[in-house]
Amino acid sequence: MGNRKDSSVHFDQKRLLFIVQFAILLAIEAIVSFTPLGSLPALGPIVATLSHIPVIVTAITMGTGAGAAMGFFFGLFSFLHMSFIAPSPMSFVFTPIYSVGEFGGNYWSLVICFVPRILIGVVAGLSYRFLSKLLKDNFFSYTFSGILASLTNTLLVLGGIYLFFGKQFASVNKIGFELVVGVLGMIVLTSGIPEAIIGGILAYGVGKPLNKMKSKHF
Repeated sequence: MGNRKDSSVHFDQKRLLFIVQFAILLAIEAIVSFTPLGSLPALGPIVATLSHIPVIVTAITMGTGAGAAMGFFFGLFSFLHMSFIAPSPMSFVFTPIYSVGEFGGNYWSLVICFVPRILIGVVAGLSYRFLSKLLKDNFFSYTFSGILASLTNTLLVLGGIYLFFGKQFASVNKIGFELVVGVLGMIVLTSGIPEAIIGGILAYGVGKPLNKMKSKHF
């Protein structure tokens, strides 16, 4: 009877820790999604966003499912931001309820807004689980997972823009369609790469201490 009670208490403590940690990371996700604190200077006028960081940390420290859920919230916050809070000329690629002149979003906008963000958590969680078993819980298992997850988001978002809104993107930005690939490639180099580096560094810098703390108590 005593063992059952102890195991129940242990389970409740783990569940409480899970809820509290997810809530804290969700609050951080909201802050970096809705305030200027989520943007860092990258190269010239280009900024690197931090909105992917809580998703990566969640996946590495709480599991793939929790990471995917945090990625959903990243997508939801992005949808709300682009739709109602601070719409921009390119908002239509992320929300079907916003339009610029003759160009408007559609259901593919929701795919671009949500799917890559959910996959940040999936990729980070699965790659960390695999690498931590293969290489033990070392620097590489954290940083590579963070970098890979960040690049997954960047490439899928920009790839989706090219596939589903390439001509609209060209018209809104007043460039020829043949230049769209080059422009999107420059975004990868000037914004996507810095975001991936930041993702790798913080995956280790935040994820490692959190996992170490949890292993001591549970």
